[in-house]
Amino acid sequence: MLPADSVTMTPRERVLAALSHRQPDRTPRDLGGTTTTGINVVAYRNLVSHLGLDRAEGVTFLNERARLANISAAVLARFGSDTRPVMPGSAYTVGQANPDGTFTDGYGIVRGLPDERGHYYVVTAPLVGEISRDDIAAASRRWPDPDDPAQTAGVAETACRLHRDTGYAVILNLPLGSIHQAQWLRGFDNWLADLVLDPQLSIYLLDLLFERWLEMTRRLLAVAGRDVDVLFYGEDVAFHTGPMVSPRTYEKIIHPYQRRVFEALHSLSDAKILYHCCGSMAWQINDLIEMGVDALNPVQVSSAGMDDTASLKRRFGDRITFWGGIDTGHVLPCGTPQDVRDEVCRRIGDLGSGGGYVLAAVHNLQADVSPENICALWDAADG
Repeated sequence: MLPADSVTMTPRERVLAALSHRQPDRTPRDLGGTTTTGINVVAYRNLVSHLGLDRAEGVTFLNERARLANISAAVLARFGSDTRPVMPGSAYTVGQANPDGTFTDGYGIVRGLPDERGHYYVVTAPLVGEISRDDIAAASRRWPDPDDPAQTAGVAETACRLHRDTGYAVILNLPLGSIHQAQWLRGFDNWLADLVLDPQLSIYLLDLLFERWLEMTRRLLAVAGRDVDVLFYGEDVAFHTGPMVSPRTYEKIIHPYQRRVFEALHSLSDAKILYHCCGSMAWQINDLIEMGVDALNPVQVSSAGMDDTASLKRRFGDRITFWGGIDTGHVLPCGTPQDVRDEVCRRIGDLGSGGGYVLAAVHNLQADVSPENICALWDAADG
């Protein structure tokens, strides 16, 4: 229900109202504003063909590692997306191509593409097995240089243009979080084992990654901070069933590190903080609120404790904004357009009252989501 004196808002006003827990004129929508709310290039080609739009310009990548398409202004307008992305320089999103079709990124992580309909996965982690602090320190000297001007190339111009010349909410996509990088550098099994068997090594690796991340983030905000409305920051600390780590490990390692991240962001910018973590997240929401997180993405409703979005709204909805919520596990790839419409109506009904909700799919729309279901997702939001 809209307030009696409601007026049409700009997209930026709409998103910021939702983030401030004020009722917007309609539920804000995010298609393509972040690297977890975009669309796979195969799904995008299918969608453009379905919509009968001009395909002559071809499809370019917003993020090559995740195989996300740059979404045209025509498609964004068709679906009423209220957001627009600003991305760090390409030096930190692509990498060195290898003869076997894999690529190696700036951290020495090798990724391969098992299926062109999907995205790149880690195939070789450079710090597997038994390692020491010296091994980590030596590897760190080859990591991306925060002083590299490629990181900020075009960022200031894009942010300024979007903020000055459009009414959209401008989202600065920050470099991936250090937990993600540590998981990829060590390999997931080694990273989990370190937390238990050698927590000081885990902390040392996180510290080195955080220092580099923080310097990169400082430089991005120095050139673009005044022109962005939302800072998008992501890393996964949950599984489908619950937290990745024990409460003791969370309190000893994860929580102090994340507190440093969010304190740094608040000290560097007045923009709202949008935090991404897949999986079952209800256990951490109070901590995220206390650390100053404004919005949680993707609200993975297929995970334990996340489907009852009405309960999430009652428990946390006056203190954090939910961003996402439209199921990509079953409804979008396997359901009918009517199933999708029902899902959208349910989540808006559960989460949208009084602000505090931005409509988006749970993570990127993949190649198995039909154009008809993509259209149903956004058209259902029109009521």
